[in-house]
Amino acid sequence: MKALTWHGKRDVRVEEVPDPRIEEPTDAIVRITSTAICGSDLHLYEVLGPYLKPGDILGHEPMGIVEEVGPGVTRLKPGDRVVVPFNISCGDCWMCRRQLYAQCETTQVTSEGKGASLFGYTSLYGAVPGGQAEYLRVPYAQFGPVKIPETGADERYLYLSDILPTAWQAVKYADTPPGGTLAVFGLGPVGQFCARIGRHLGAERVIGLDLVPERLEMARRHGIETLDVSELDDVPTTLIDLVDGRGPDAVIDAVGMEAHGSTAGKLAQTAAGLLPDKLAQTMTDKVGVDRLVVLKAALKAVRRGGTVSISGVYGGEVDPLPLMEMFDRGIQLRMGQCHVRRWTDEIMPLLSGDDDPLGVEDLRTHRVPLARAPQAYEMFQKKQDGCVKVVLAP
Repeated sequence: MKALTWHGKRDVRVEEVPDPRIEEPTDAIVRITSTAICGSDLHLYEVLGPYLKPGDILGHEPMGIVEEVGPGVTRLKPGDRVVVPFNISCGDCWMCRRQLYAQCETTQVTSEGKGASLFGYTSLYGAVPGGQAEYLRVPYAQFGPVKIPETGADERYLYLSDILPTAWQAVKYADTPPGGTLAVFGLGPVGQFCARIGRHLGAERVIGLDLVPERLEMARRHGIETLDVSELDDVPTTLIDLVDGRGPDAVIDAVGMEAHGSTAGKLAQTAAGLLPDKLAQTMTDKVGVDRLVVLKAALKAVRRGGTVSISGVYGGEVDPLPLMEMFDRGIQLRMGQCHVRRWTDEIMPLLSGDDDPLGVEDLRTHRVPLARAPQAYEMFQKKQDGCVKVVLAP
């Protein structure tokens, strides 16, 4: 089969690789019909190379048709249409019984001190082959895949694999009071959904912040107030002044480790990437730093007693935070990898009706053949051609 494989920094290639096969009784083989490029895939493209090896198959936002199931899979059959969550969870361990699926004890990568295994996401998370391919082996298929209706555009359901439940969790964690104000830093795909979900779940006012014109325009189409941060001298003060002199009740950081404007963090990440893999892994694990300009702005902008919810991916170990200010202002902080299956049943009714209350069919800006995935990665990273979200068609 054809699959997108990693070969080095900003070097991904579509190659012929062996077809996956059933290896365990609870496996399924899914023929991929759509698979998206996630913002966190760009961390692999740019920052996390020390945890990859040439030939690793990327991608963790897939959906498709079940081709084959192992004898331990009774809830799926060949021909079923499914979305595959990005985290691999057994559904039955101590963590899974508490709906903490991103911490599944069956698939935890204990050797690296990490949570549940992920598709296509480095040796830190199990080195499991990903879904930017023609076929995907899905472990623990007796629990993970989400069955969806046989009809309807792929983009109506595809985002259940990651970014839609990730945004849903971020908004739930933000806990904006009814009639309150939610600010969303970063209007990439997750941020777009955070803003729309925030409105859907009752925030009276949602303010989205970004610096990419196409992202700002997309948010405005969905009734979101927008701020172009490139035009602001002091983002936290602007938000505080905009919201009753107090600041938003809740703020979501939907950006993460590769924020624009953090020169020192960028230099540190670049330097680590130049080291031999083993040394780079040690440096990242022990003294890794992030670009914290967005997180610090979120912490300073939220009102006293408010909540900051982090959905953007961070990987640092020694990042300094303004703890005295956070403590004095009584800020609550929530974060973490999304527990996808915790939210999918809650979200599904919003996708399966005739309307589209979350605007899921107004997110994808580019649908391209899998063969053009390397060009799509470059376009997405450089924010070219109005690119907000790329879907690959194997």
